[in-house]
Amino acid sequence: MTAKNDRRNDRRWNHNIHYHPRVLQAIPDGSRRALDVGCGEGMLAREIRRTVPHVTGIDLHAPSIDEARAHHDDIDYVLGDFLTHPFEPASFDVIASVATLHHMDAATGLTRMRELLRPGGVLAIVGLARDTLPNDLPHILAGVVGNAAHRAVKGHWQHPSPTVWPPPATYREMRALAADLLPGSRYRRHLLFRYTITWRRPPA
Repeated sequence: MTAKNDRRNDRRWNHNIHYHPRVLQAIPDGSRRALDVGCGEGMLAREIRRTVPHVTGIDLHAPSIDEARAHHDDIDYVLGDFLTHPFEPASFDVIASVATLHHMDAATGLTRMRELLRPGGVLAIVGLARDTLPNDLPHILAGVVGNAAHRAVKGHWQHPSPTVWPPPATYREMRALAADLLPGSRYRRHLLFRYTITWRRPPA
């Protein structure tokens, strides 16, 4: 990847990119293999590659995969559905998913990620969920203010990947689902209309 492309990516900002550091901070020491589910143009996959030697990105959107491959980096980009692609079970030390889980049945997606994670590996998710009114109104208002402040300074990059709106599951439903399927996981709701789930698979 050229220095010019590096600088261009560094200037990009949106709600998903804003929370990339939370994924990167969750990568366990000594990780050898990583999977980026819904990798899009590969921005997060390239960040993960700085610390993990073998990175795979998978996405259903062909134009995004073509753009990712155009960087000619040392990442395996797969055009396909991660729910059915023949990955080996328990084969990844870290699995990342940013703004992807709401494109599928969340329970099915979380179960699949859990199956692909090695014992001791970490799952790091940044997701979108649906607000519930009137209970979520304070979160919505705070997010609007925070979003305006960030955009005034950083602008906004609109990714070319397909979108799903509104998300099918609420924040409360996602929190309950994570607690049920990923015991001991950490769920957190964030200012800029996102939640995170971090989970370490127990050692064998």
